[in-house]
Amino acid sequence: MTAAVSLDLSASAAQLTAQLVDTESVSGNEAALADAVEAALRGYERLSVQRDGNVVIARTELGRPMRVVLAGHLDTVPIAGNLPSRVAGDRLYGCGTSDMKAGLALQLRAAALVGEGRVDPAADLTWFFYDCEEVEASRNGLNRVAASSPELLSADLAILLEPTNGRVEGGCQGTIRAVITVTGRRAHSARSWLGDNAIHGAAPVLELLAGYSAAEVEVEGLTYREGLNAVYIGGGVAGNVIPDSCTITVNYRFAPDKSEADAEAHLRAVFAGFVLEVVDSAPAARPGLDQPLAQSFVAALGQPAEAKLGWTDVARFSALGIPALNFGPGDPNLAHTVDEWVSLRAIESAEVALLAFLSSGA
Repeated sequence: MTAAVSLDLSASAAQLTAQLVDTESVSGNEAALADAVEAALRGYERLSVQRDGNVVIARTELGRPMRVVLAGHLDTVPIAGNLPSRVAGDRLYGCGTSDMKAGLALQLRAAALVGEGRVDPAADLTWFFYDCEEVEASRNGLNRVAASSPELLSADLAILLEPTNGRVEGGCQGTIRAVITVTGRRAHSARSWLGDNAIHGAAPVLELLAGYSAAEVEVEGLTYREGLNAVYIGGGVAGNVIPDSCTITVNYRFAPDKSEADAEAHLRAVFAGFVLEVVDSAPAARPGLDQPLAQSFVAALGQPAEAKLGWTDVARFSALGIPALNFGPGDPNLAHTVDEWVSLRAIESAEVALLAFLSSGA
C-alpha cells in the first residue's frame, strides 16, 4: 500500500513543486497525490472542496462578478530513473517538474493564500486537479467532469498551468491519430513471387509523409505550425513469410482554424486510395484573445501571447465557449524527457505574476 502523503502549502512554490514531484503519479496512479491535494485544501474554510474519482475540485463563493478557473493535471508520463527530485543550481530535476507539477504548485499556493484570506481575488476562483491527461482522451478526468457536470467548468476565463516558459500561449493544436492499412498476399519467402509484400506496399504511404509540407496557419494573430508524421509501423508474420498486412499509424497536429471533421477529411485526401481508420481525436482550441479578461491577463504579464504548439485541455473549455489560455513556469521542450527540469526562479516569477493578476482582475 502507498503511504499517505502530506503536502505543506505554507512552503514556497519551488519547495512545493519538489513535494509534488516526489509523489509519483504516473497516469492511472494518481490516487495518493489526489488524496494529498484534497486533504490539504479541505483545511481552508473559504474553499469548498469536492472529489470526483481522482479529480479534486475547489471553489470560492465570494460573490465576485467574474469567475476564473485554474486547472492542471496530476499525472505524469512513466518515470525513467528521474525520481526522486534533485536540485542543481537554479534547476529542479525530476519527472513532471516542467509538465506540470510546477504549475500544480502555483495552483496550490494560490488556493492556500486565497483560503487564508491573504490574497483577496477580484474574481471567484475554481481549481481543478485532474487525472489521466497524458493518456487517451477517454480516460481524462477533466473530460469526464465536463461531460457529467459542465456547469462546474463555467467561467469567464480558464488558465491551464501547462508549461509555457512563463508566457501566455493561446489556444492549442488539435490532434488526430489514424491507422493506414496496406494489404498483400502471404507466401513462403523462398517463393516470394507467389505473394505480395504488404510492407513493400507501404512505401507510397511513407513517401507521402516524407514529402508532406506542413502548413503554417495564422489564427487571431498567432501562428500555428501543423505537422503530419508516422508514429508507429507494424507488419510481418515470421522470418520466412511474406507479410500480407502492414499498418502505419500517423498523427496529424492541426491548427484551430479546423474542426476534427476537417482534419479527418484532410487525412483522407492526403492518403486517398488507402484504407484509413481514425483511432483517436481531440479538437483544437481558438486563442480566445479577443475576450477582455484574457487580454487583461496577457497585459499583466507584459509579453505578447504565442501559439500553443501541442494539445492541452484548453480545448475542453473552448468547446464550452470559455476563453482559455496556457500559462506555467515549465519549459514545454523539456516535457517527457529523462532530464526534465524547471527553473526555480521561473517558478517564483510565475507565482508573483499569477497572484498579481488574480488580485487585480480586469
